[in-house]
Amino acid sequence: MSETPKTEPAETKPAATILLLRDEPEFEVLMVKRHHQIDFASGALVFPGGKTHAGDQDPAWAGYTMGWDQFDEEQRTLRIGAIREAYEEAGILLAEGLDGSDFAEVCDPDVRSAVDRGERAFIDVVRELGVRLRLDALAVFARWITPTMMPKRFDTWFYAVRAPADQVAAADGREAVDAEWIAPAEILRLADAGERTVIFPTRMNVQLLAEASSAGDCVARARARTLVTVLPKMETRADGRYLVLPPDAGYGAVAEPMDRAALAMKV
Repeated sequence: MSETPKTEPAETKPAATILLLRDEPEFEVLMVKRHHQIDFASGALVFPGGKTHAGDQDPAWAGYTMGWDQFDEEQRTLRIGAIREAYEEAGILLAEGLDGSDFAEVCDPDVRSAVDRGERAFIDVVRELGVRLRLDALAVFARWITPTMMPKRFDTWFYAVRAPADQVAAADGREAVDAEWIAPAEILRLADAGERTVIFPTRMNVQLLAEASSAGDCVARARARTLVTVLPKMETRADGRYLVLPPDAGYGAVAEPMDRAALAMKV
């Protein structure tokens, strides 16, 4: 009898997610609600983010970024992608003027939409605004890779950053239908009460975020923490199957029942 050939895991696609943080009126993070027709995490509360695009790799970004020389090509691309996603989905642009002042204008929703549709290059928008992206302001918070059994897989980097004080978040209405500032503890309460959908990776990172007392504390913790890549493994136990996280990743001992995680990990 011939053996069933093993299926190779799907390749991972690079992605970037951003935790925009503020301290007024209290320590909060910006969450967006995914559109119910989106195929990934529909209707869920998530951090702004998504796959990187070819334009995020343009070497011309060297002239329109802060901290370019501090990072390798991979990190430059991921950080530009994270900032672009925050711009497209939430209308927040992490940038400063050529005089060093923080960018504080309202981001034009039509321009954001054009960038999202690929009709305008993000670098052209940044050039016309006369600003530079703050790559150096982003602190690596976490890195998660979709489990090998999933048909679509992402290698997602999470970044934490203090949000600009004078910008107003606004959902794009396409991928994200709402943008709201929520305290980490409140996100966890809403998820536990079944009032909001919070997918497994997001919930784990909100729990980690909740250990901080402020935006500055969160960024400092992220910069000091040794990064351990999280690739959840499936483990079969006497009472069922679980997704298990690396014990040294900073989340504690985590074993998520597969029946609970299945929807959360669905893509």
